[in-house]
Amino acid sequence: MDRDTGEAAARVLVADDEEDIRLLVTLAVRKAGCTVVAAVADGPQALAAARAEGPDLVVLDVSMPGATGLEVCAALRQDPVTAGCRVLLLSAGASPDDVARGLAAGADAYLPKPFTVAGLVEQVRRLVTVGSRA
Repeated sequence: MDRDTGEAAARVLVADDEEDIRLLVTLAVRKAGCTVVAAVADGPQALAAARAEGPDLVVLDVSMPGATGLEVCAALRQDPVTAGCRVLLLSAGASPDDVARGLAAGADAYLPKPFTVAGLVEQVRRLVTVGSRA
């Protein structure tokens, strides 16, 4: 619960195959005032955790083993259980084509690596505010 508003904190799933990045993203999500429901290292784990946890936001690395972030994002959008969650893609690919592919897969936002913690916190806050359930 948020101490100031009494509202439940947004629930966030983090998926990145690099442990250091996963820990950094987890830190940023918590700094944004959200609850991390799971932090996983590959695409299949991300999809399973999203279906099990019903997060408000999924932060996905584009390059993961098993299934890419783009594939996971598209699968989330096709599944009625997860279609409504917000998706933030993280990627070393920062070209306009990379961003376009991410948004075409159904992502709500795309943040190129390297990113700042402050920039990630801002994106998470924006997405959970826009995506908050009424």
